[in-house]
Parts: sequence; structure tokens; C-alpha cells
Amino acid sequence: MSYKNNPAYKNKIKHIKFETNMIKHIDRLLLVGAGKMGSAMLNGWLKAGLNPNGVYVQDPHITPDMAQYLQQNNVAFGDAAPAIFNPEVIILAVKPQVMDAVLPHLKAFTNPKSLFISVAAGKKINSYENILGSDANIIRLMPNTPAAIGDGMSVLVGNKNASQHHKKLALALARTVGLAEYIDDESLMDAVTALSGSGPAYVFHMAEAMTKAGVEAGLPKPLAHTLALQTIKGAGNLMAQSDDHPSILRQNVTSPKGTTAAGLDILMGNNALEKLMIKTIAAAKQRGEELG
Repeated sequence: MSYKNNPAYKNKIKHIKFETNMIKHIDRLLLVGAGKMGSAMLNGWLKAGLNPNGVYVQDPHITPDMAQYLQQNNVAFGDAAPAIFNPEVIILAVKPQVMDAVLPHLKAFTNPKSLFISVAAGKKINSYENILGSDANIIRLMPNTPAAIGDGMSVLVGNKNASQHHKKLALALARTVGLAEYIDDESLMDAVTALSGSGPAYVFHMAEAMTKAGVEAGLPKPLAHTLALQTIKGAGNLMAQSDDHPSILRQNVTSPKGTTAAGLDILMGNNALEKLMIKTIAAAKQRGEELG
């Protein structure tokens, strides 16, 4: 199925204007944690029309570059949001290891209208409810780093309190920075995190490995780097735009007894790459379960 025929893509295009308008009507948004993911998503939201005057970034360790970015965009920031800020949406973008220490200071923002959205890996909804209260509206959102260029993949799941309005609002925020899908079963989130949340790192490492292999084959490193990156980019775009399954695309470029076939004999021999990827996803999934 091509990218343009993907239901998630079609849904994004169909509702993008409506969802952008939803973002524009968020009066107060609190971003807790301005690391790579939090800042990437904020950048996308501001570009989509989120009112910077209604945003507060809470992070005691904001980098000078991030502080400059926030000042240039008229976004307030500091160690803690003022009690009178009373945010409509609270984005939890701190590392899962420190989440339990941060949440008690945010419990005061729990009310029937407020929505907590967590982008932390592994942390289960009940761990948030235990601290924020069983009446808190909570949605887990697992994005990935391509959200920084508006090409991310996010998966969401909400608790029983989250209303349809809350879910639409969270989906609007997610779709501003890429594709997004809801799931009903929270137990799938660790696998989601292992595949798409951590997935970009696997691709980045593949680029590193391809570059190194090119150098070993005699190519200058800059050329090997360019060839690896553009090949990965082009292959990804081709898969996204083609109606053919990846296996068909692979077969189309593999001539019998040719160079590609020789290389694939190594990658696919005894299902080597498939077995390695299964072990990789399983290890990441297990770590997500441990973090919860």
C-alpha cells in the first residue's frame, strides 16, 4: 500500500485543517521537559498555530540554545509553572526514570478538563493514576524523533477517563508532527515503542554500518556516507509511494546471480537479519516492560 493510500495518511489529510484549528484553540499548554522529543514536538505545534503566549515550558536544565529559541518565540519557561497557570494540556516529556519524582508537583493541575499526555517510554497508565489520581485524564503517546521534521510516527492509548474531546485533542497534537494511530490495548505499547519509538536508531545504525562497509570496500568516507544516507532515504520514499509490498520491491531489484543477490545471500542466509531484528525488538520491548 502506498503512503498516499495509507488510511492513516488519508485521515491526516482529511482532518488536518480541523485538527490545526483544535491546536489553535488550546489556551494553556504546559510542556514538562524540553529535551529532544519535547522540543521537537513543541516546534511542530508552534508552526501549526499553537499560541506561544499560552505555553509554559518547565525544565530546570534548559540548554542555552533552547532558551534562546523559546525567547525568540515568546514562550515562557522556568523551573516550575506558576500555580495560577492552570494548563488545559500537560505534556509529560521527561525521562521515565525521573517521572515519579516530577508527577507529585503536577497533581494540583488534575481536574475534569485537564489532559495529561505522556511521551515517556514504558510508564504505564496506572503508574500515572497512582500519583495524579484515578480521576485524572491521561493519554500515553509514543512518538519518534522524525517528529522533529514533521515526519514522525505516533501511537496513542488513553485511560477510561479520557473523553472523545481529549482523544481528538491528543490526536491533533500527534498528527501535527507526522502520522498517528490509536490503539485500545495498552499492553501493545511496549512493542510499539520497541519498533517505531526506537526504530529510527536502528536505521541510523544501519547507515553507520553501510558507511563503514563502503569504506572497507575502498570508498572515501564522505562518499560512502552520502551513498548510504541517500540510499536509505530513497528506499524509504519508494516504499512509501509504491503500492508494492517491500518484498516485491526487493525482488524487483534482485537479478539472479547478480550483485544484489550476492549481498542478500549474506543478509537473508539462515534468516540472519530477520532473527537479529526479532532479538532487537524483543530486547527493547523487555526494557520497556521493566521501565513500567
